[in-house]
Amino acid sequence: MTSAGSPRDPAGTTLDPWFPHYAERTSGLSASEVRALFAVASRPEVVSLAGGMPFVSALPQELIVSAMEKVMRERGPVALQYGGGQGTPELREDILEIMALEGIRGSVDDIVTTTGSQQALDLVTKLFIDPGDVILAEAPSYVGAIGVFRSYQAVVEHVVMDDDGLVPEALREAIARIRGEGRAIKFLYTVPNFHNPAGVTMSAARRPEILEICRSNDILVLEDNPYGLLWFDRPAPDAMRSLDDEGVIYLGSFSKTLAPGFRVGWALAPHAIREKLILAQESAVLSPSSFSQLIISEYLHASDWKGQIDTFRGVYRERRDATLSALQEHLPGLSWTVPNGGFYVWLKLPEQLDSKQMLPRAVTALVAYTPGTAFYADGRGRDAIRLSFCYPTPERIREGVRRMAGVIDDELDLLTTFSGTGALSSRSTTSVSAPPPDLD
Repeated sequence: MTSAGSPRDPAGTTLDPWFPHYAERTSGLSASEVRALFAVASRPEVVSLAGGMPFVSALPQELIVSAMEKVMRERGPVALQYGGGQGTPELREDILEIMALEGIRGSVDDIVTTTGSQQALDLVTKLFIDPGDVILAEAPSYVGAIGVFRSYQAVVEHVVMDDDGLVPEALREAIARIRGEGRAIKFLYTVPNFHNPAGVTMSAARRPEILEICRSNDILVLEDNPYGLLWFDRPAPDAMRSLDDEGVIYLGSFSKTLAPGFRVGWALAPHAIREKLILAQESAVLSPSSFSQLIISEYLHASDWKGQIDTFRGVYRERRDATLSALQEHLPGLSWTVPNGGFYVWLKLPEQLDSKQMLPRAVTALVAYTPGTAFYADGRGRDAIRLSFCYPTPERIREGVRRMAGVIDDELDLLTTFSGTGALSSRSTTSVSAPPPDLD
């Protein structure tokens, strides 16, 4: 072990003696605000509106036990052995049936099963990104994607959304500006259905327009769709991949529609990309878990999995409704999104407030949320909060929103006292159905 002040760390500036040896790309590795919240939010007295954990208690545990027992009884040696780098053929057949619900037609040969869709996201980024390359992403965007992109030294350029998802003209302008600066755009990353964190869904009319913009500019589309089947009042439009087989990589996951503990997702890639994805996966993990894949496949064959997804919809719809009614009761002057599915509501604060600075006071009041800054690569989002309604009971949600409203009111009173400006209002209270127009 080398002490501070050694040749490895001559200035003695770090407690990590190996710091000078890390690759430059590790500078993009940092704990997300979501991850940092888990330790605090897991305390039972804290109402956590922060983490996007599925309510797995709604899943009949006996069905999973039965599937596991059958796999071990009939295929134990296969389940416990290494598998192929592309995943089991049985599960890939099942995945085709699942994707057909969203209009996707594909081939088993073009599906690559992965260790969660997060790994698929990592593999795609590894394949396409050189340091300094640009990735286009919605404003705001999924925090886990931003972390992956940073780890490969990509530059994330956010593109504005409205209540219909990505704004086509904003996408055109961003492409023209970035290309005019001589920078390379490698792909557009989008969560078109029940967006994380914004809660909005890209309209059916927008999807072909966004695809045509990308096609005409030779830009790949990475469609991340973990929430697509978790709609409440009406299904989401057909997947973007259903409109373009060659220009879209589709990412799917069992984490939200079954359980995240299995760590199984997938990528449906254009045929030319498929082989490189398999090679990248084999170099990273050799193969996805045979055990998890076989259990999931057995569960899908032996159970009413579509009925179970409908059960999840009912659970999350009730919790969405509890969130919206509590916001209307306790924070009627603010604005928020009204999601038709998924896990999240995006709340806009008065512009004078800072959701990140306010978080310690919220935790003291025994409520946790995710600051909006977690969902931007450029530091924006201080006047926004993501509320997750997927895990707490409706009663806990209502109590959590009440506590959060008290913290917000206290912050406003404090600012009013010291600024003498009187009552403060949110930046936009004209719509509760979409992120305000300044999300670019």
